[in-house]
Amino acid sequence: MGTHDYLDDPRNADIWIDINGDLKRRAEAMVSVFDSGFILGDGVWEGIRLHNGGLAFLGAHLGRLWEGAKAIDMDLGLTKADLAARIFRACAANAMTTGVHIRLMVTRGVKSTPYQHPRVTISGPTIVIIPEWKAATPETATRPLTLFTVHVRRGPADVQDPKLNSHSKLNCILACIQADKAGADEALMLDPDGFVATCNSVHFFIVKKGEVWTSTGDYCLAGITRANVLAIADEAGITARERRFSLTDVYSADEAFVTGTFAGVAPVGVIDGRTLGDGQLGPVTQKLQGLYGSYLNRHLTQPPAE
Repeated sequence: MGTHDYLDDPRNADIWIDINGDLKRRAEAMVSVFDSGFILGDGVWEGIRLHNGGLAFLGAHLGRLWEGAKAIDMDLGLTKADLAARIFRACAANAMTTGVHIRLMVTRGVKSTPYQHPRVTISGPTIVIIPEWKAATPETATRPLTLFTVHVRRGPADVQDPKLNSHSKLNCILACIQADKAGADEALMLDPDGFVATCNSVHFFIVKKGEVWTSTGDYCLAGITRANVLAIADEAGITARERRFSLTDVYSADEAFVTGTFAGVAPVGVIDGRTLGDGQLGPVTQKLQGLYGSYLNRHLTQPPAE
């Protein structure tokens, strides 16, 4: 079991997918083999939830997408409002209103030849919107995950900035593979100095003596759910700290949990063979799960009135 395990939905077999503004059935939704994303992993992406008719934390997601595009010197070629309209249109074409996960992918576009330099790109960006009926398995919220600390590190910003939500995810994939080979659900990754950074696909928190700790954020993606949980904890009067901490702190923690757009807040019970607390869903984690559900419902962008 992992943080992205989901309930299979047969409706996804024939969904409409938006490619550069055109709707294509799943079987016909394709991009060129000369696309920058296919050849080089040259692009940025977001995962967004459609919940109760609205897109959750849409402003934050589009803001991060634009920041990433700016960082790699890529012009998306449309406005945030235009892209939001495309997302809502794709969901409407599938008659989707809730329980939907959207993968929004933007690459630099089609190249004249397989080569990394942007100057051989001969089209505008490729923008793909894949909405799927996808809900986390019920066990994700209650069955504590097992993590394994891997040798693959989150690198420094001058190698490949971990804050960049790029298509180039090979280091995270390698971490995922190593954790899987060790029988764990997710990889725990360290920073170059050996302090805890994040997981391979979600963000990591521990609970110690009533306080919630997460990493400084220097070696992980600027997680939307991560930031929301920090805000929720502050609203609830729970001390939450972004700080450096080591595996010694982790092994002696009372609780641990991970956060992500898809599963929200999920408990962790075992790390590197050490059981945290009683190994079950802890009270602080459970409280944050409930608060996150309410917070989510307060931050939904509804489709524009026609």
